[in-house]
Amino acid sequence: MKRLLGAAVVAVLAVSLVACSGKARVRQPAELVKVSNQFDLAPVWSLSIGSSEPFNFHPAVAGDAVYAASRRGSLRKIDLQSGKTVWDVTVPEKLSIGPGSDGKVTAVVTTEGDVFAYDDSGKNIWKFHIGGEVLTAPVVAGGVVVIRGLDNRFVGLDAATGKRRWIYQRQQSALSLRVGYGMLSIGDEVIVTGFAGGRFGMIGIANGGLVWETPISFPKGFSEIERLNDVSAKPSMEGERICAVSYQGRIGCAQARTGTLTWFKDFSSFTGTTQSTEFVFAANEKSHVTAFRSSDGVQVWENTQLTWRDVGEPLAIGRVVLMGDKQGYIHAMSQSGGEMLARVRHDTTPVTAAPIAVGGLILVQSQGGKLTAYSPK
Repeated sequence: MKRLLGAAVVAVLAVSLVACSGKARVRQPAELVKVSNQFDLAPVWSLSIGSSEPFNFHPAVAGDAVYAASRRGSLRKIDLQSGKTVWDVTVPEKLSIGPGSDGKVTAVVTTEGDVFAYDDSGKNIWKFHIGGEVLTAPVVAGGVVVIRGLDNRFVGLDAATGKRRWIYQRQQSALSLRVGYGMLSIGDEVIVTGFAGGRFGMIGIANGGLVWETPISFPKGFSEIERLNDVSAKPSMEGERICAVSYQGRIGCAQARTGTLTWFKDFSSFTGTTQSTEFVFAANEKSHVTAFRSSDGVQVWENTQLTWRDVGEPLAIGRVVLMGDKQGYIHAMSQSGGEMLARVRHDTTPVTAAPIAVGGLILVQSQGGKLTAYSPK
């Protein structure tokens, strides 16, 4: 019944995004305003990994390598600087989410609920049947592979052997979003992640213990759909500040050590937050991008130029905020004022995963499977 309800919620949300009051024209994406690029994103290398549609696969970076996968089961290790494929293996089953890796062990999860782990030569070293559906990328850290299921179950597996070390079970909510609930790993010690019901928290990697848990918002309304209030996107961290946002709820920041909220504002998003030292950035369901002052949550600017373009997860880097959209464009906005500074067409398929900044490069993977390393110039 929960799975049927989850599917119903996704259908309702999809309809609400496609039309408003039955008028599809309201949902038409904004026409792109011409931009004179103030800097370039020059391609350094590009590969076709294979489609992940309709899912949102992220590449994983560890050391000087990139690990990327496709829904059909292709898993690659790629040299970060040259883009050359180091190894390419085929997982025996279709994948439900992209890989997690620490550079020694790389883990993927299949649609059958199986976890496959590979060593750094591409050899399969173990398989574990997790059971249930997994739409969240694994975290590999501290000798543990952390798997999060849609049933609110977290499982810690020994990275070397695949044996179960611990399990942490959250209480099931009446209704929740059927999406991947991102996990942010902090070193080899903890992960920070969101929960249903407007809460987020910190979990120990070694033992699965809950370190702290904080409500950022509370369900409201009469129907179960109105009361949907999940923190589904991966929280962001800058210094000692962790920020998160809930769907139909609030955006806010907390102290990393204690989880104590320092501020919150009414806001709704399922694509998450990104931060600079001064600001916190997020896009709402209409793809209106907003900057909040990180110290107290005061709104600094809002950009509505990308209305209904279904922008993806954002990345704050240097002086810009980067995010993709459903037509495969990458947009760069000024962190200080929100004006559009640059745009590049990455692909013709949606870019929903956050760009990754590493080694002087910006990595972007589309749902169609195009993975490109850009050099900002």
